Amino acid sequence: MTAYLNALGLICSLGDDRASVARTLFAGDTSGMRTESGWVPERSLPVASVKALLPEIPDALRGQSSRNNQLLLAAALQIEPEIREAIGHYGAARVGVILGTSTSGIDEASRGIASYLRDDAFPGDYDYRQQELGAPADFLATWLDVGGPAYVISTACTSSARALLSARRLLDMGLCDAVLCGGVDSLCKLTLNGFSSLEAVSSERCNPFSVNRNGINIGEAAVLFLMTREASADHRIALLGAGASSDAHHISAPEPTGRGAKAAMQKALDNARLMASDIDYLNLHGTATQHNDSMECLAVDALFPGGVPCSSTKPMSGHTLGAAGALEAAFCWLTLSSENDGHRLPPHVWDEQADTSLPALAWVKPGDEWPPRTPRRLMSNSFAFGGNNVSLIIGDAP
Repeated sequence: MTAYLNALGLICSLGDDRASVARTLFAGDTSGMRTESGWVPERSLPVASVKALLPEIPDALRGQSSRNNQLLLAAALQIEPEIREAIGHYGAARVGVILGTSTSGIDEASRGIASYLRDDAFPGDYDYRQQELGAPADFLATWLDVGGPAYVISTACTSSARALLSARRLLDMGLCDAVLCGGVDSLCKLTLNGFSSLEAVSSERCNPFSVNRNGINIGEAAVLFLMTREASADHRIALLGAGASSDAHHISAPEPTGRGAKAAMQKALDNARLMASDIDYLNLHGTATQHNDSMECLAVDALFPGGVPCSSTKPMSGHTLGAAGALEAAFCWLTLSSENDGHRLPPHVWDEQADTSLPALAWVKPGDEWPPRTPRRLMSNSFAFGGNNVSLIIGDAP
């Protein structure tokens, strides 16, 4: 059954709506990556933060006030008319909410605990619900007053990619007629210090697949799709296929040959009933860490021996962790949409110093455009701790 992605709201360092994100993305603009201090002691780090003014949480939901939920509300407000129309058409009980996150309100919780340790009391605006992993789905479902399944998936950097996969399953099983799906993660000291302790954070803008790559940059984002069985009047962009694998190689390091990554990509192709040669563009996970880039390069080369245009967009958006899978699926959606009036592909921004120990991939250069064929199909990879891998295929539906 086809799962149409009928509306998209998003906010990240590239912009605070679809049009601004598209302009920045296709221009290869890295200006949203800014060096900031205060996140990790004695380090100034590039982070991809949202600078836009975020909406206030409604008074009735003040107990769930967090930056995470503010980002999510900003994305939801962009497509509120489409959401309300779906609720009116299908009924509130038939609309679900499936989201991915890794932080939820942990930043508010950390500050609350610090206050308790210092003053023996939590601050007045602290509420335990802020820090629960399920908070984003509960907040959005309550704000919209929908009664379908509402839950959060937290599988590190594949969280929101799995949310899209799970949303499609709810449609396939007949449990929902529409699902709001995507992901949200906000910058916070806990994650930045955690990745810093793993020696995985770069002090410069990340440089995926370069011989000089030396780590990730962290970002924040919220992405929300409206997924239904019925196509929009404006387009027929759909989730055509999805594949997942778990190689369980190591708690944090990926399986070095790319076996699990390749399996997820192949499952997505099989699920969509496509061949590797049918894919027009591949958005790589491309974190710019030594091991991730190496194994992904090997997996892509093995699955696409004829080559495929590809890029990592993380030098522009940062690694948005639990939101990354949905954000990069959104970049594919924008590539297919009317927002992309120049028919461009997201460029690979790096120093162009290839790691000659790895297979050469077909990097998208600034200004590169679509191949002249239809239908168009794009793949997006997401890989996470524990050998947790997801690949999605977004494209024109029949």
